[in-house]
Amino acid sequence: MVKPLSESLAEMSAHAKDAEDHIAAAQKEAHDKIVARREKSRATVEASIAKVNQDMHAVGNTLADKWKTLQAKIAADKAALKARIDEKKHEKDVKHAENHAKALEAEASLAIDYAVASIDQAELAVYDAIVARAESDKTKRS
Repeated sequence: MVKPLSESLAEMSAHAKDAEDHIAAAQKEAHDKIVARREKSRATVEASIAKVNQDMHAVGNTLADKWKTLQAKIAADKAALKARIDEKKHEKDVKHAENHAKALEAEASLAIDYAVASIDQAELAVYDAIVARAESDKTKRS
């Protein structure tokens, strides 16, 4: 059974707050703990992707094209992440490491902006669903 949209939005909000709290705590921890947090986060992301994939199969084929596009983006993001990790292993130069950190901070900022845009899109989708439901109910009464 599909959850009410308000419940899904509440869960997304709580998830975003948890991420904010985890990042705030990570900024105060030693490098090894931060690396461990990153690995735990990576595992969580993979589990979330698997759950989304499972949920999408339940929804059916109506979103198949959009889902394929998203999967391609996720695969590209994952490949880019792996490439960055491989590159990081070979970095020793302090200046290069500083530049790399600045670039990753910029990427993180863009990812946050993308997430905000996604939340805005989700809100619009909820409004569309509410309007469609109201129009459906109105049609039924006519």
